[in-house]
Amino acid sequence: MLNALVAYAAEEGHNTNPLIPAWYDILWSAVCFVIILFVFWRVALPKMKTLLDQRAAAIEGNIAKADEAQRKAEAALEEYTAQLAEARKEAGEIREAAREDGKKIVAEAREIASAEAARLTAAAHTQIEAERQSALVSLRSEVGTLALDLAGRVIGETLSDDAKAKGVVDRFLADLEKVK
Repeated sequence: MLNALVAYAAEEGHNTNPLIPAWYDILWSAVCFVIILFVFWRVALPKMKTLLDQRAAAIEGNIAKADEAQRKAEAALEEYTAQLAEARKEAGEIREAAREDGKKIVAEAREIASAEAARLTAAAHTQIEAERQSALVSLRSEVGTLALDLAGRVIGETLSDDAKAKGVVDRFLADLEKVK
């Protein structure tokens, strides 16, 4: 088939280059190109420009929103960090106050216990002294009775006079206290 075309071209005697189109093809191609260029320039290009402008505005708006959100997040983080530091400081102050209160409570408890111990010691001393006096009175009367009985046996008579007996017992106990 290629041979047929070459033969046909050779028969007509055309001396033209097959790669260069004829002038009427160039003219109609140019007219079509201008019409397509005009339609593209008037219809497609403005729509594309509008679409690209909208996309650019949306992207810039999203970037602005992201920047604002970033600033808010940083501000919230700074506020949170400040609140956390304040809470830690307050917790430390509360711990210190609790330690001081604990020390005061322990000191007060010691003072109360010391006062109670002193009171109990004083009461015990008072009770011991009262029991000592009671025992001394009881001992005097018993020693006196025993001494009078013993003296009555030694002498051979009864010592029934109370004043005389009391004087003898007091002298005997005074002599005993001097010996100590």
